[in-house]
Amino acid sequence: MESFGAIGAVLGCSAGIVVCGLVCAAYRLGLFYQLFHKTETKSPRHGGESVAEVLRAHGVKYVFTLVGGHISPILVACEKVGIRIVDTRHEATAVFAADAVARLSGTVGVAAVTAGPGLTNTVTAVKNAQMAESPLLLIGGAAGTLLQGRGALQDIDQMSLFKPLCKFCASIRTIREIVPTVRKALAIAQSGTPGPVFIEFPIDTLYPFHLVSKEFGVKNPPKGLMGKIVTWYLNNHLMNLFAGAWETRDVSPLPVNIPQATDDQVQRCIELVSRAKKPVILLGSQATLPPTPVDDIRKALEDLGIPCFLGGMSRGMLGKDSPIHIRQNRRDALKEADVVVLAGTVCDFRLSYGRVLNRRSKVIAVNRDKTQLLKNSDMFWKPTIAIQGDAGSFLVQLSKGLKGHRCPEEWPQSLKVGDVTKENTNRAKADEKTEHHLNPLKVLHCVDELMSEDSIIVADGGDFVGSAAYIMRPRGPMRWLDPGAFGTLGVGGGFALGAKLCRPESEVWIVYGDGSLGYSVAEFDTFTRHKTPVIAVVGNDACWSQISREQVPILGSNVACGLAFTDYHTVADGYGGKGYLIRREDEDRLSDIIRQAQRETKEGKATLLNVLIGKTNFREGSISV
Repeated sequence: MESFGAIGAVLGCSAGIVVCGLVCAAYRLGLFYQLFHKTETKSPRHGGESVAEVLRAHGVKYVFTLVGGHISPILVACEKVGIRIVDTRHEATAVFAADAVARLSGTVGVAAVTAGPGLTNTVTAVKNAQMAESPLLLIGGAAGTLLQGRGALQDIDQMSLFKPLCKFCASIRTIREIVPTVRKALAIAQSGTPGPVFIEFPIDTLYPFHLVSKEFGVKNPPKGLMGKIVTWYLNNHLMNLFAGAWETRDVSPLPVNIPQATDDQVQRCIELVSRAKKPVILLGSQATLPPTPVDDIRKALEDLGIPCFLGGMSRGMLGKDSPIHIRQNRRDALKEADVVVLAGTVCDFRLSYGRVLNRRSKVIAVNRDKTQLLKNSDMFWKPTIAIQGDAGSFLVQLSKGLKGHRCPEEWPQSLKVGDVTKENTNRAKADEKTEHHLNPLKVLHCVDELMSEDSIIVADGGDFVGSAAYIMRPRGPMRWLDPGAFGTLGVGGGFALGAKLCRPESEVWIVYGDGSLGYSVAEFDTFTRHKTPVIAVVGNDACWSQISREQVPILGSNVACGLAFTDYHTVADGYGGKGYLIRREDEDRLSDIIRQAQRETKEGKATLLNVLIGKTNFREGSISV
């Protein structure tokens, strides 16, 4: 009897496992969901409409793209609901443009590209957005849900490619998943430390039922039981794909989580700063992130009266000629400082990994990202107070807590004297003659003096742009765009496109090296077609000079560094813009040519100033000719 009982127990257990397996399989096949949710086989609607509805509800105004059949339904649906589709000549440019929109608008930038090579072309731009902490949604096409991994056209493992680059990755498997997945992705992109997110849309999740059903039909199914099983499986997959697809769903934005400094942390910082005699604030791009308006941050800094060094997107935060904005001699100032506030600034290569900080200084570090907050703190520096929170709102709280207290005025005044002295020296260097062509410093000073007060500067290059960073002065907050920590070349066309769309009333200047121009010169076609006139200044020295300057003396060869004095201005003409060649004999007319270029852009033409420049070695004021 005991044996029969044991057998019964085993059979009962086995039956339970079988039942659980069947239930699990039924769930995975969507059989339970289909019992309660209808599949509307006659509906002409498609998944692209669901994407467009969510994007519109989140205030998205632009989708940047390079078109492909995998994503056409999304583009068409977005256009129908009033979202502007801006097509570029390279997928990387589409992502760079979305990145610029994210930085300037405070919303998520959106780019949509086709499957396979369309997505692989975006990898550098997505990584740049990750390191620059830009909230970005990348939409990618993909092979059909049943064809992935089976050798379909442009089918690769896209999810594995983007998981290391994005905060969130998802692959849509049914149309009913589109709305909640896109809402979730947009919230994640903006929460915590902002960054890119990726959603993959298999082609059969985007087209209408009647078209998808044709692809699921099997012309010659196997006979017998196997044929019936295959036919049932395909039909069930199709019905589950569209089950409940068009039911009403909430498309409104989900809450965004932004870490904030605690009251206790702010109070400790107030006490520390109030006792400081020589405090310094270093602002990084993160200080410009929502939700705190940049004008509120600017007022907070002016009330504090603490000398500030500005980097990345925070350039221009204090306007053109602020008495507390110090541009030169940062290393010397940090040696003297008794309190240093790192507001979104990271101790990476830009601060010599923290080695430029005086070990006797009290350091307040504020950053949304814990890893960046404590970068290299185990080696070269230690924060006195480390706050994982939003830098912009922290500065406003700090200013309110120190109301009526200002930094001793002799400290910023002394730094400003050194600032003015060094800038005057640099200005004098601009008048020196180079051996050939124009002095690049003179060109940059001339552009800086003539550009309008509402100008936005896009920096894309090495040597020439490095000089521009010391010379050109953004007139206000959010008026300087550079790649960020990744140092990517090729951002110019996309950044300028996004900037001009966000601020159509502003002059948008791209400062190019002749090397970096090659990445996005084709976007002059995009500027023409989409009526986004920008001005490009190309420092053309026929060389990758930033590399050559070290490679030649160290390794004795200029291999791969040489370019040519190419007629880039004629390329701009060919794409429907206006090009100017500026040589040494045009030096006396330099200002007039720049003004003419400004007039051309006001009349709707993108312009390119191809400036032949001489070899220089300008580093914080030094130049060899």
